[in-house]
Amino acid sequence: MEPNRIRGVLETCLYAQDLAKAETFYTQVLKLELFLKSPDRHLFFRCGDAMLLIFNPDRTRHQQSRVNGSPVPGHGTAGPGHVAFNVPEAEIQTWREWLIQHDVTIESEVTWPSGGSSLYFRDPANNSLELTSPGIWKIEA
Repeated sequence: MEPNRIRGVLETCLYAQDLAKAETFYTQVLKLELFLKSPDRHLFFRCGDAMLLIFNPDRTRHQQSRVNGSPVPGHGTAGPGHVAFNVPEAEIQTWREWLIQHDVTIESEVTWPSGGSSLYFRDPANNSLELTSPGIWKIEA
């Protein structure tokens, strides 16, 4: 018997060594709700119907954790990651102005041939972030 299709991405991870700066950025600039944190180890944010997990790779690459006795494999990476956040196309300009008000440099603005647009910028850990509408992938909001 085959399993059903995967329904979507439940969580995605980025990495940052300075979690205090990351927490400020993601709560105050991107307005995400902090769900759980462990000082110097991780920040978990609600992001729509998914979770954004930000780990300190210096801790999670080499230290395995356990949940209810089961090991959670270590993970981490070097260098910037990427995540695209889903926002309505009609709000892209408002987000552009909001980012500028918060001294966030917009690295690139792309209008996609398939429709929709994206704003690219960096978080304090140099991760590449994107605000875009799901229309760029022909996905309905």
